[in-house]
Amino acid sequence: MMNRIEALAAALAVEIEALPLAEKVEALNAARRALHAVSPFRSEPVDLVTWVPNDTVVANEYNSNKVASPEMALLHRSIKEDGYTQPIVTFPAGDTSIVVDGFHRHRVGKEKADVRERVHGYLPVVGIDKPIAERMASTIRHNRARGKHQVDLMSEMVVKLVNLGQSDQAIARQLGLSADELIRLKAQTGLAALFANQPFSRSWVAIDGEAAPADDTIEMDA
Repeated sequence: MMNRIEALAAALAVEIEALPLAEKVEALNAARRALHAVSPFRSEPVDLVTWVPNDTVVANEYNSNKVASPEMALLHRSIKEDGYTQPIVTFPAGDTSIVVDGFHRHRVGKEKADVRERVHGYLPVVGIDKPIAERMASTIRHNRARGKHQVDLMSEMVVKLVNLGQSDQAIARQLGLSADELIRLKAQTGLAALFANQPFSRSWVAIDGEAAPADDTIEMDA
């Protein structure tokens, strides 16, 4: 069986190699999707990395991670020297892919001619299919895991999640915040309305990214 599969794979590689660039990329993506469909790891986004035209990858409106010029230059050099070692995490939206994580990797692939030309105007992406509030939380988690979140922009994210109807408990759980951290972020916004009629426990603690509510819930009024 393995010999037959290896022969089929080799024959497919010969067929794909003969195609023009755009058709070759689409054929490779199609082959990867077919293999992903039978993969024991198909629940993991990284199991399916596809290459898409860079103009179809667009920034989100809530990115909370900004990179200074020296760090951006270092990222460019890293991708230039080592290649793309991480795909860009995206949410599929019609003909476009909205960035969830990897905004600056996406910028390098678009804006730096040496990288853009090397990858033929494409970008490597993986997809996650989640509602907007969960995608926002995912962006924060990726940034916090790398130690690259900014307090003021985290506060802005909290405001947006509150406006989307997320409860304090849900926000704390999704972002891996303790009650005190969430209170401080809310206070930083200066918007008293964020505290209006919100049941909240000051005794929550964040353990391994999960906020566990205690029983001493209180009402916080504006």
